Amino acid sequence: MNQLEIFQKTINHERHDEFLFYAAFTPYLLEKLCKKYKIEQEEIIDFFGMFNPVFVQPEEGRKEIDFSEYYRDVEIPEGSFINSLGVLEVPAGYYHFTGYISPLRNVKSISDIENFPFPQAEKFSPANMKEDVEKAHKEGKVSVCWVGHMYETSWQIRGYQEFLMDMIENPEWCEYILDRITERNIKIAELGARAGVDYIKTGDDVANQKSLMFSKEMWRKFIKSRWKKVYEKARSIKPDIQIWYHSDGNIEEIIPELIDIGVTILNPVQPECLDIYKIKREYGKYIVFDGTIGTQSTMPFGKDEDVKSVVRERKEKLGYDGALIISPTHILEPEVPIENIEAFIEECKRTEK
Repeated sequence: MNQLEIFQKTINHERHDEFLFYAAFTPYLLEKLCKKYKIEQEEIIDFFGMFNPVFVQPEEGRKEIDFSEYYRDVEIPEGSFINSLGVLEVPAGYYHFTGYISPLRNVKSISDIENFPFPQAEKFSPANMKEDVEKAHKEGKVSVCWVGHMYETSWQIRGYQEFLMDMIENPEWCEYILDRITERNIKIAELGARAGVDYIKTGDDVANQKSLMFSKEMWRKFIKSRWKKVYEKARSIKPDIQIWYHSDGNIEEIIPELIDIGVTILNPVQPECLDIYKIKREYGKYIVFDGTIGTQSTMPFGKDEDVKSVVRERKEKLGYDGALIISPTHILEPEVPIENIEAFIEECKRTEK
């Protein structure tokens, strides 16, 4: 079967022998892998036969914006850059990580926020999205549209602590920022659905290792209601579009509500944070799991045979109905042994005789 056929069986919860699988690598680890196998970095996914959906994205027509006025009080370190949202990313001194300096960190009023140049939904255009989807399908590939974040984008623009405080002290500030991001996300989801993509990717990190970062009531008020609008828009155009949602951490208490608003693929389902088998028993008939291989445990600290054993167990206990995409729960960091990556790939590709 090609990847599109496997994907369709996966989302339909139909048992099958070949599982979609993938992994992402930090630059150091990617370089090591490519050196060992004498391949180019862009060849790595297909070389190992990993799940490789075609990203079909709209064009954003707005002109390049000068955000420098928001950083006049900042001594900008070498190697920093301002991203497309206007957030200054500075080197964190630890591998690939960067720190964020938010453009709206110093605002004093709602008018300061209203004057910020948020991405404008009407500036997004479909370009050749439909043709790209048709091409992907002809080649037996899955098509996906990256919609983005909601809460994460908002706090990056406002500031992490500032946004959390605003949720209590200045909720209208949060509402305004979230609404601007929601407008953007709705438009991208709409264009993806009109193009016919198989699924849209969305999500926010709203939990830590043990619980949500804020109360469930806050999540419902500020975040859930807005994602619901995004998903409803996509589904109104393409009823069978799949909704992929990501959040690290223990999000068990909101899983049923994510399902209620339309989520069908849940990522990354961290085994260090959740009882993944309990989640499967309670919600497995509604959602596909994407992830489940621990990057805080198995991949960096297990032996190659441990990795194989965990992958086999996931197939047996989570993939018995076909509703499983196997992947590490985060990008693989430099401490992960090459042997464990090879074991992961080998066991993912193994089929029942």
